[in-house]
Amino acid sequence: MIAVDAASGSCLGLVGGDVWSRDGVNPIPHRQRPLAERESVHWLDTAEQAKQVLKPAEMVTVVADREADIYPSWASVPDANFHMLGRAMKDRLLTGGGTLFAAAATFPVAGRRTIELQSHEPAHPKRTAVVELRYGAVEICRPQDERDHSLPPTVRLRLVDVREVDPPKATEPLHWRLLTTHTIADAAAAWEMVGWYQRRWVIEQLFRVMKSQGLQLEDSQIASADRLVKLAAVATKAACVDIQLTQGRDGTDHMPASNAFTEPEIDTLAALGPTLEGSTERQQNHHPIRSLAWAAWIIARLGGWNCYYKPPGPITFRRGREQFHSVHLGKQLGMAQQ
Repeated sequence: MIAVDAASGSCLGLVGGDVWSRDGVNPIPHRQRPLAERESVHWLDTAEQAKQVLKPAEMVTVVADREADIYPSWASVPDANFHMLGRAMKDRLLTGGGTLFAAAATFPVAGRRTIELQSHEPAHPKRTAVVELRYGAVEICRPQDERDHSLPPTVRLRLVDVREVDPPKATEPLHWRLLTTHTIADAAAAWEMVGWYQRRWVIEQLFRVMKSQGLQLEDSQIASADRLVKLAAVATKAACVDIQLTQGRDGTDHMPASNAFTEPEIDTLAALGPTLEGSTERQQNHHPIRSLAWAAWIIARLGGWNCYYKPPGPITFRRGREQFHSVHLGKQLGMAQQ
């Protein structure tokens, strides 16, 4: 789980994680096992980790996709300043009769807007979509097959329904049914939920940087599960920093370098900066010393970026950080740098 600034979308860093190892196929059906023995428990575990790490935050909203739509999360995770927002996967029963998806169709249209959809894969390229917005309050019932009867019998939520109008031919129309614990008083608040849900794209970028567009974690030849877990943990941290540098390279989010680097690392960056060609006119004048943009400029230069053409991306930052950590390790060991 990563923290993302609600206003800017900037990645603030890792806040928690979990590792699940499958020891063969479990013969006991999924629904007959307690939650603690199901993989879905990680949605609750990582949320609880986030509560501890993000205590100073004024408000936290856990944003998740359909896999996190499990009743125990809605019933036990939220607190006064700790909310949930996720895409509904199940057509749940509602108090008073009816179902979740049928209720969404009865809400009046509250507005229409064009939103941008990011590219997930070649089959789903980046595009814009005109969508209609509906929203309203719902109260979901505890599923009959829920084993934990200590959970409340119902949970009151808000449903935001986003449906594409006149999609292009041969394109699957967008349709999001978003559930949240936030109060939604008007259409502006409902659109805000849509914007926050779109922030979930940041963690998809993180996975891409860990895999095909950067660190190539899936190409690892490590055979030991123990070592693979350690490698995955290191790769997750490295990919997170690459995302932070990519987002922070232009300085618009005004993030400090300490979001991604330790104080000793920042001191090494400060020593490296003046030695790089163009540092005075391009980097030091444009970005404050010890800002994340300042650090991104130095790392990008180490990664081979020439300051022209397209801005540096995750692969350039990965290469630059490899060079930087070699220099930093040498500095820590008291080795002279040429």
